[in-house]
Formats: sequence, C-alpha cells, structure tokens
Amino acid sequence: MKKRINNHQRSTIKKVMNYIRRYWGYLGMSIVLAAVTVALTLYLPVLTGRAVDLILEKGVVDFAGILAILKKMAVIILLTAAAQWIMNACNNKITYNIIRDIRKEAFEKIERLPLKYIDGHSCGEIVSRVIADVDQFADGLLMGFTQFFTGIVTILGTLIFMLTISVKITVAVVVITPVSLLVASFIAKKTFSMFKLQSETRGEQTAFIEEMIGNQKVVQAFSHEDEALEKFDEINGRLQKCSLRAIFFSSITNPATRFVNSLVYAVVGVVGAFTAIAGGISVGQLSALLSYANQYTKPFNEISGVVTELQNALACAARVFELMEEPSEVPDAPDAVNLEEADGHVALEHVSFSYVPEQKLIEDFNLSVKPGQRVAIVGPTGCGKTTLINLLMRFYDTNSGTIRVSGVPVNDMTRKSLRNNYGMVLQETWLRSGTIRDNIVMGKPDATDEEVIAAAKASHAHSFIKRLPHGYDTVMAEDGGNLSQGQKQLLCITRVMLCLPPMLILDEATSSIDTRTEIKIQEAFAKMMKGRTSFIVAHRLSTIQEADIILVMKDGHIIEQGRHEELLAKKGFYANLYESQFVNTSSQA
Repeated sequence: MKKRINNHQRSTIKKVMNYIRRYWGYLGMSIVLAAVTVALTLYLPVLTGRAVDLILEKGVVDFAGILAILKKMAVIILLTAAAQWIMNACNNKITYNIIRDIRKEAFEKIERLPLKYIDGHSCGEIVSRVIADVDQFADGLLMGFTQFFTGIVTILGTLIFMLTISVKITVAVVVITPVSLLVASFIAKKTFSMFKLQSETRGEQTAFIEEMIGNQKVVQAFSHEDEALEKFDEINGRLQKCSLRAIFFSSITNPATRFVNSLVYAVVGVVGAFTAIAGGISVGQLSALLSYANQYTKPFNEISGVVTELQNALACAARVFELMEEPSEVPDAPDAVNLEEADGHVALEHVSFSYVPEQKLIEDFNLSVKPGQRVAIVGPTGCGKTTLINLLMRFYDTNSGTIRVSGVPVNDMTRKSLRNNYGMVLQETWLRSGTIRDNIVMGKPDATDEEVIAAAKASHAHSFIKRLPHGYDTVMAEDGGNLSQGQKQLLCITRVMLCLPPMLILDEATSSIDTRTEIKIQEAFAKMMKGRTSFIVAHRLSTIQEADIILVMKDGHIIEQGRHEELLAKKGFYANLYESQFVNTSSQA
C-alpha cells in the first residue's frame, strides 16, 4: 500500500513538473533571484559581525567605520527587498499560469468525456475537482515556489558562510541536520494519504450540497429535510475526522523541527563560546555564527510547513489528473463522412446495447424508418425508450449491430454532422445563463432577429417573451431559474423550431405545458414534422394517435408495432396501456 502511494505521488510530481517546464524562463529567473536574495541576506551577518568588532572596549568605538557599514547594510536591504518582490511576481506568474492551463485542459477534457462518465459521476464531484481541488493545489504550489527554493538556497549559502568562519562549528551543525530531515520526511509520508482522503470526502460533500440545493423543492415537498441533514452530518463528520488527522500530523511538523533547530542553535552557542574563549574566533564572528544558526534553521521550519502543504496540493492535483486521464470519447474516424443533410431514412440492424455488461437491455433490435415518417415509441418505464434515443444521437455507441442514417453507418460519420441533422426537445429542459435570445440561437448563432421571432411565434413563446422586462434581451438566471417550467420548455421548442433539421426527436416535449398551449404546440409540431423523420417518445398516448407507426417496447424489444387503430384492434399490450389511461379514467368520471 505504501509503495503504491509513493508511486502515485511520484507520478503526480512528474505531471506537475511537465506543467512547470512550460515556464522555465520565469522559473530560472525565480531561482536566480532566490540566490541573489539569500546571498545578500547572508552577507548582512558578516557586516553585523564587523560592526561588533569595531566596538573595541568601553569608550573606544569606531563610529566612522560603523556608519560606513550601516550605509552598506541599508543598500543591501533595499536590493534584497527589490529582488524578493520580483521573485514573488515570477512565482505568482508561474503558479497562476499553471492553474489556468490545468483548468482549461480539465474543462476541455470534460467536453470530450463520454456521456457514460458524466452519467456515472455527480456534477458536484466533478466541479469540486476542477474548482476546489485546483484552488488547494494553487495554494500549495505558490507556497512551494515562494519558500522552497529560497529555503534550499539559504541552507546551502549559510553552510558556505559558516565554513569561512569555523569548520568545526559547521561540521557540528551538519551532523545534527539529518534529524530534522528525518522528522519532516516521516510526517510527509503520513500526511499524503490523509490529505487525499480529505480531498475525496470534500468532493463527496460538494456533490451532496449541489444535489440538495438543485432539488430543494423536491426535498421540501417530501419532507426530506431531516434525512438530508442526517446525511450531511454523516459526510461532514467523516470530513472532520480525516481533516483533523491530516492537520494533526501536519501541525506537529513545525514543533518537531523547531526542537531540532533549537538544538542546532544551542550547539553553535556552546561550541562557539568555547572557541571564542580559546581565541579561535572573535566575538563579532561568534555573533555572525549565531545569526547564521538562526537563518540556517529557519528554512527547515518553512520547508517542513511547505512539505505538508505540498502533500495536500499533490493529493488534490492527483484527483484533477485522474479526471484529465479518463479515456476520452472515441474520436471520429479519420475518414469519417460529413453528413450534410440527411434524407430521413434511419435503419437499426441487429442492434444490441446495455449500460452494464451483466444487465441486458436492448438485444437484436431491428427497425427501418422511411423518410418523413412519424415514429412513436411507447412502453413501460425502463423498457429502453430513452436508451434508443441515446443510440440514435450516438451519445452511446452500440455494443453490436449497426445504425444507419441515409444509408451510412453512424460510426462512419462525424458526431457533429449527425447531431446537426437532429432537432431534440427533451422533457428535462436545459438553459444556460444569458439572454433569452442567446438560448434560442444556440443551434444557429447567425440567425436574424426576424428568424428568432418567427420561431418563437411558431412555438407560442413570443407572447410571454414580450412580457419579460427586456423581451428577447432579458437575462436569465442559471438554468432559467426565473422562468416557469413550461416557459423553459417553450424556449427549448423554439430552439428546435429555429433550426428545423431534417430529423426530430421529441421526448415528452410538452410534459410541462398547459393543455390549451399543448394543443397549439401539437399543431405547430404537426407542421414542423411534415416531411421530416420524427421520433416521438410519449407516455400520454393521446399525443401519438396520428403517428405513422407506433413501436411498443418492453425489456428492450419491440413487442408490437403498427398504427393506433391497428394496435387497438389487436387487443394486446398497447391496447391495455391505452385502456389504463383512458377507459379507467372515463369510468371513474
């Protein structure tokens, strides 16, 4: 287990380094400036020691010499401040460029992920990786750049300066140093797995919060508040435990290294005092050594703090890289056909598909739809109606068999050109934040105002849009939060009306619309579907009576097909469905 974590950690570091290499110019400048800053900082104790040695005895002080040294120290301090400011600017540039690149690539990856991954992971968990985890990574990376390089250079520089004063004292310091490194290394190994668990639990919490906020009406409608609070408390409790463990181990790093560092200072003080008494060094040199002892040990405190932050940063980065390394959607074949305008002929030949291998869904499915036909798909919940739509749109690829559009297998054409030939209105609406017009023209960005208004009038959305504060320029909240469900569905219908593609998919497209408006929409749909191949998924059988062919599905198979009257005459499964909706209702009335 420990070996696997170490390999995982090394792999993550390697990936981070690949991003850092893109900005080697800034990195090189930062290292040079770190060296300059440290060199100037370490030169100050030398000047301080010289100033001390100019205080010869009581009443005998070389004020002119001390003043000259003070002027030199002032210049060095100013130069150090300037170098440090530029170095921090370089570090910020590197960090935020890397974060920008990672977020950009992560978002691009999400756009290329197969729908299977999106369906299998909660939105909140994915958002947590791209936002919260990347933020945590940025904090650790910035701290690493700011303190790690400077700390390493300070340690090396201090040892060089100490060697020029006393080899014996420097050797004593170097002998004690590994104790501090061993302590920091031990704690760092402990904290990585804990910070990784903390990051995963935080993602689970974000996903749960996003789910509850997005469905708060349902939660309140079913009085599920107490259960939701219990679930949140349980996740929050786990987050508290793993966070406390991670923070506990990371927090003992600093006191442990400070103890070792105090030991180093005491050794320098004792050994240096005896050496000064023996005449080996001057009092000024002893004061310089004590100053160097402080400067030598200070980076160990900082680096130990940075190491624990880096453990958290690497754990978060690992989760982001996991997302970015997920297999992308199978790309279009190099010789894929660009379907300009489909003739409307759709054929499914021996198609089999299942989301999970051990759970069969659609098996040996065959269907031939002629251009301009209206095909209604009905059946009980879970029979495969929506799955069939997913396959037609190629959101999922078939396990076996072939789907052809205009005689061409869909796997041999580009996904974009296939989907451009379908107009899709779903029961579940989706609108992005922006103006009403922005949402309508999504499929046809170059549409004129006249075309937009004509489409809105055809879908009966124009009247409610004109009543909005700014008409078509009214800005909507996220997912159209300031509109009713019916109004949102009308906008989705308008979106399709504007594009008028050769094939249509209507999946309970009027489920949230009042009866009076639905009658008008059905009339508009009838005009729109004329001459266009249409697939209509419906639970209300009254909406599909005019369909050219009705497919009755059950357990992934077509068990009946025909026109409405034919299926009623068979007195089979469809007739039972129809009677359960209408005959029983009328008898109760």
